[in-house]
Amino acid sequence: MAHKSGFVNILGNPNVGKSTLMNALVGQKLSIITSKSQTTRHRILGIVNGEDFQIVYSDTPGIIKPAYKLQEAMMQSVFTALTDADLIVYVTDVIETIDKNRDILNLVINSDVPVILVINKIDLSNQEKLELLIERWKSIMSEAIIVPLSAREKFNTDTLFSLILDRLPEGPPYFPKDQLTDRYERFFVKEILREKILKNYRKEIPYSVEVEIEEYKEEDKIVNIRALIHVSRDSQKGIIIGHRGKMLKKTGTEARIDIEEFIAKKVYLEMYVKVSKDWRDKPGALRKFGY
Repeated sequence: MAHKSGFVNILGNPNVGKSTLMNALVGQKLSIITSKSQTTRHRILGIVNGEDFQIVYSDTPGIIKPAYKLQEAMMQSVFTALTDADLIVYVTDVIETIDKNRDILNLVINSDVPVILVINKIDLSNQEKLELLIERWKSIMSEAIIVPLSAREKFNTDTLFSLILDRLPEGPPYFPKDQLTDRYERFFVKEILREKILKNYRKEIPYSVEVEIEEYKEEDKIVNIRALIHVSRDSQKGIIIGHRGKMLKKTGTEARIDIEEFIAKKVYLEMYVKVSKDWRDKPGALRKFGY
């Protein structure tokens, strides 16, 4: 049997469940998940291997209208994902309006790349409403295959997997067969910390934060990690630290537990907070942080 391989890029608006779907398809948590929009900032690859196939999934930031240079960089990765895919999985859900960010949707519709439209969160709807929604999407994306599912409940994700595999081109693997992702462990440590910040802080604070791993030193029985949390303004530093350091300690404890589970080793985690004024609009800072 011929070997199949290809890049499957997952696109869609914020909060439709792209990262949850990616993790379900890969079978391991690679993308962080929160209820807040703009949780995903980077493209993250998740590689699924079989004897005669390799699927390279790509989770992308949610489609937004950029307000500052960080968001412009995030959207650039979305535009790139429109052009370097063998297959696009466009994710919507039973809640969002079809016309949201229609200009990007039109780019997907007019793309030469085959599209599978996923309607996620069907556990929040009923059969009658879902059938009407499917018909509306068919009128807009007549060429796309439509797959209703629940990524959180892993309902019908096996159908999606089969459809993806059927549509992959023949070719050799792009990565070694034992490779799960294109990112290093320290990247996922940074993302776990950022996930806890998104969950523990409100309003603008999580969106003004970037995490930098200054040291990742692996020993026989423990990994020593020093993380620097960058904020945009002086006032945000005190909020991150909290009264007598309680909020920073809470965030660090929660992150350490998840990091230990992810790397399967004990972790000693140090965290510091630094004001990097308006870093989201400074090209040099964005390059430093990998955008």
